[in-house]
Order: sequence, then C-alpha cells, then structure tokens
Amino acid sequence: MWLRAWLACGLALPLPLAAVTSQSFQVSATITPGCLIVGGGSNYGALAYGSYSALATGTVTAAITGGVTLQCTPGVALSMSVNGGLHSSTGRNLQLNTGSARVAYQLFRDAAFSQSLGISQSVSVSYSDANTISLPIYGRVVLPGNQPGGTYSDTLQVQLSW
Repeated sequence: MWLRAWLACGLALPLPLAAVTSQSFQVSATITPGCLIVGGGSNYGALAYGSYSALATGTVTAAITGGVTLQCTPGVALSMSVNGGLHSSTGRNLQLNTGSARVAYQLFRDAAFSQSLGISQSVSVSYSDANTISLPIYGRVVLPGNQPGGTYSDTLQVQLSW
C-alpha cells in the first residue's frame, strides 16, 4: 500500500519541460520628416542696410544675417512667407523711430534681386545641405535723399512650413 501511495504521488509530480532559451522580438521606430530651428531664439536674423547721410540717394541692398539656421530631413519641402511688417499700409516701409517719415523697401528671395518676395507670398526654400539651411531673404531700398535723419526700422514676421 505504501508503495502504491508513493507511486501515485510520484506520478502526480510535474515533469521537467525543456526551457526556451532563445526567442526573438520586434524593434521599430518611425522617423517623421520635418525641420528643426537651430539657434537665434525668437530672432530669425537682421536685414541691416547700414548708415547713410540724410541727403544720400541711390539703391542700397542687404542680405539677412545672424539669427537661425534650419535643419531638415533630407527631401523635406520647406517653404516660407514674410508678412508686410508693421508699416505696410502701402507696401513694406521702414519708419523713422521718432516720427512718421517712411522709406519704402522691397524683399527678394535671391541675391540677384530678380525674384520678388511679395507680402505673405509662400515661396519654396531650396537647399543643398539639409543640416545648414539659411533663409533666403534679401532687401533693397532706394534712398530718397530728402528724409529726416534718424533710425528707420520695421519688424517682419516669418512663417515657415514643411
């Protein structure tokens, strides 16, 4: 009887199973194409025409300097638009900081000043190096030679999209 009980108990014990020591699992990531604005904080740069006599006439040009650099996933279609500024009732204007005198100016998207950058016009930003993209903004002003002396300025808003 004792042997039967022992055999019955022995048969009830679980048998060792072969342990799985190797198995696979999936790893994945989704990379969303886009752009990153590097440096500059809230300042996208400056378009500085320089300092001239109040009697000076002629055309003066400048390119945007300083500010931000963009980095985009290669192949991302980047575009920008620039509003009319603070004094745009009749186009873009620099306004005397201590008065109401204004000097008109124009923006372009190429250094040859052949492609106008209209008010709030969305334009493509081309780039050859996706890690160092600069905003293609160039300005031209015709000095009238009859304005009061002082500092003339404007503030523009740039909208980027991708």
